[in-house]
Amino acid sequence: MKLLHVSLLVLGMSIAGQGFAATPQQEKMRTCNADATTQSLKGDERKAFMSQCLKKAPPTQQEKMKTCNADATGQSLKGDERKAFMSSCLKKK
Repeated sequence: MKLLHVSLLVLGMSIAGQGFAATPQQEKMRTCNADATTQSLKGDERKAFMSQCLKKAPPTQQEKMKTCNADATGQSLKGDERKAFMSSCLKKK
């Protein structure tokens, strides 16, 4: 019986923990909101700023790959050096 209680407790804690993690959209909203506050925007100016800010998308993995690949080619990297460069480049935000 105690094993069942412990299992349910662990399951409940894992579900509750997932509810508190901020999604990328929530993080974006938080950042845009802070930027609008810093600029002291109000009313229609704030709405326009928030709309524009939230539309900006982070680079996709494909775009990152193209950029990193071009940089590696520009530096004439080959073999293990190129692999290491690409790995670190793609991990950057």
